[in-house]
This record gives sequence, structure tokens and C-alpha cells, in this order.
Amino acid sequence: MKWDKGRRSDNVEDQRGSSGGRMSLGGKGKLSIGGIAVIALVGWLMGESPMQILNQIIGQSGMSGQSQSASQQSAPPKNDEQSQQQVDFVKTILGDTEDTWKQLLQQRGVQYTDPKLILFSGGVNSGCGFASTATGPFYCPADHQVYLDLSFFDEMKQQFSASGDFANAYVIAHEIGHHVQNELGISRKIQQLAQQGEPMKGANGLSVRQELQADCFAGVWAHHAQQRHHWLEDGDVESALNAANAIGDDRLQQQSQGRAVPDSFTHGTSQQRVSWFTRGLKSGDIDQCDTLSAQTL
Repeated sequence: MKWDKGRRSDNVEDQRGSSGGRMSLGGKGKLSIGGIAVIALVGWLMGESPMQILNQIIGQSGMSGQSQSASQQSAPPKNDEQSQQQVDFVKTILGDTEDTWKQLLQQRGVQYTDPKLILFSGGVNSGCGFASTATGPFYCPADHQVYLDLSFFDEMKQQFSASGDFANAYVIAHEIGHHVQNELGISRKIQQLAQQGEPMKGANGLSVRQELQADCFAGVWAHHAQQRHHWLEDGDVESALNAANAIGDDRLQQQSQGRAVPDSFTHGTSQQRVSWFTRGLKSGDIDQCDTLSAQTL
């Protein structure tokens, strides 16, 4: 992916080294940042609370946890060339999502507000509360910001063989998709439906519909970005589809517990995630992403 063709956003804030705290687990066995990142990845992909999983691990192993201040624990961000390239990549992808969604929403009479993307390591204070690395990438509707620990990309590659710039761009675009839902009032509609008794979890639940729509919106962005830049190379689309396929509820549950439990789905099956991302990628049309009205996901 020739991502350097894009415009770099000014809305990336690098808080690595001063991100508000980092989880330290003592005792004979220490849970490394890599281990926490694995929990983050599984939690993010399956829609479960990574902190609950982390607390269970701590309790079962007899380890004690304590949160120390960023000044005591957080290491400053790396200044090497690879780290700077990662930051530039994030800025470029974010900048292009800004250009895309500003244009598409303007056509609908909606003024798009650029979200900020916060880079952190260890932990971060957000409008949705404190989050550790174990939370994974997330969008906070309370402060309209996306939060990302770059180590997440390494864990995607190592644990799920989901690698490549376009696969990483898909993750960012998915979170921006949640911001677009917020801008269009879709998130508020989902909250209203939940208050009326519509189930959040399950194969046809609101959570699955919300996540699949964010996948479709990621595809819509990719469609328009490719039209502008022609930056995709051989294998790029396949890498993003591989990432979407690797993180379906059914596949993750099969790997972790030996069977899929549709009643607990939160993000959709592998086939659904690939299908909705592909739908957005091929059409570039927001109206093709109406998962709330879809009879069949």
C-alpha cells in the first residue's frame, strides 16, 4: 500500500509516555505488555471486557495488580525511524478518512466533525474512563476520539496472521466508522432500540449490526480513497479481507472454546465481516451499509 500518497492529519495526539497510567502485575509471574496486548486483541475482537478477563487471570494466578502513575511507569515513545513511520501511517490514514467522510456527509447535509486519534501506551484517560492497553483500539462517543496503542498491530500479525498496511488501515477505518455512526445519529438510534428492549448480543443483535456497519463504512472509505490515490498494491485487499475473516465471532469462539455460540455474538461471523466490508469497498455507497434494516446479515 502506497499510503504516503495521502494527506497527514493534524488530529493525531501522541500521548505515549504520558498516557495516564500503566498496569503492573507483580508476583512470581508477571504479565508482560505483550500478554496484555493479546488480551486486548481477543477482547476487542469478541466484544468482551478485556479488564474482566484480566481480573480473572489475576485472581486465578494469585497475582496482585497495581496501577502506577505515568511518570513512574510509562516509557517515552520510541524516536526511531520505524516508530515515526508508524505515526506517519496513522496520520495519513486518519487524514484520508477526514477527507472522505467530510465530502460524503456534506452531500447529505451533515457537517462532519473531525475526531482526534490518541496514541497511547500502557493506559490512557478518555471521556469513557480510564483504559489500559488491554482495552484495545476503541472509539469513545463521549469525547469523539479514537484511542490506539500501536502494539495492537504487532499482536494482530503474531496472533492472527493479519498483517499489512491495509489490514492496519482497516482497523483504524473501522473505529472511524463508529464516529461516522455518531455523526449520522445512528448510535443514538441504537441506544433507543436497546432501551426499547431490542437485544444487544446475539447473531441478529444490535451490537452485531453496529459492528458490521462499521466494517461496511470502513469499506466505503477504502473505495473512495483508492479512487483518489490508486495506492493499493497486489495483496492489499486480500490482507484486509484476511483480517476481517480472522476476527469473526464464530472463528474466535471456535478457537478459544471449541464451539461457536451465536447467542453471544457481538461482532458477526467471519463471513459476515468480510461480506459487509466488501460491500462497502465495492459500492462506496453509505446506503449499502444499512445493517439496522437488513433482514439478513
